[in-house]
Formats: sequence, C-alpha cells, structure tokens
Amino acid sequence: MTNQANAPEFANEDFAARLNAALDGWNSSMGVQFVRATAEEVVAQVQIGVSHRQAYGIVHGGLYSGLIETVASVGAALFAMKRGQSVVGLENHTSFLHAVREGLLRATAIPLMRGRRTQVWQATIADSEGQAVATGRVRLLSLDPDSSIAGEIVAVKR
Repeated sequence: MTNQANAPEFANEDFAARLNAALDGWNSSMGVQFVRATAEEVVAQVQIGVSHRQAYGIVHGGLYSGLIETVASVGAALFAMKRGQSVVGLENHTSFLHAVREGLLRATAIPLMRGRRTQVWQATIADSEGQAVATGRVRLLSLDPDSSIAGEIVAVKR
C-alpha cells in the first residue's frame, strides 16, 4: 500500500478537467477521457470504435497497454510533481483477460509503491458491465528537474 506520509498536499485535488482540456497525441487519437485524476487514483475511459479493433474485430492489445500506461503515468506524475519531478515508464506488464468488441472501457489505477526514485502502479480495465478485461502493472522512474530524455530537457507541466 502507499505511504500516506509521502502523499502530496494536493493528493485529493482532481486534475481530470485540466487533462481533458489539454488532450494531445495518443490520448486524443484514442479518445481517452479522464473521469478522475488525483495522486491517489486515476480513472479514464474510452468508447470503443473501429480504430481500436484489430483484424479479428476485438479491441487491440495495444489499447489496453496504452490505457494502463496512461492512467499509471498520470497518477505517478501527479505524485512526483510535488518535488518538481516528472516520470517516465520503465516497464508495463499488461494481461488481457477477456476479449471486447464494443462499449465503454474504464481504466482505474492506484499506487502500489511510491518512492523517491521509482513508483509502481497497478491498473484494471473494466467493460461497460464492470467485468475486468485487462489488468496491468507499470513501474515508473521519477526524474529530477532538468533531466534529459532523448536529447531534450523534461519540463514539469502544471
């Protein structure tokens, strides 16, 4: 479980509206909408469309993996922001439990461990009936201010 003594002062502040107002890149392309986004829990959803399906007509595993990475990364970033840190994913282990063809998918992530340098978050994706269809665990690295990734300095966005 998480160490409450390390929780940021804005742990319960919900950033979902701000995230939805600034969707870009992968989140925008996939139609991700944040329902709740705090340093303690992140919930996002996606309405399945044709662009989410693979050749057999079921949701592509990349959507599950990407959605799990997204909710875990957002939660970890909100926690790291207190120290002026940013985060990047190191590992994403996603298991596909049940095939889905349509409907609304909802991903929920919570922290398992949050340290000064790394965090581990777990996430579950459920279908519109509440059945778990995928689960995953993401390990993230907390980067100090002015760290460089792929040749560019990472800036914390607030």
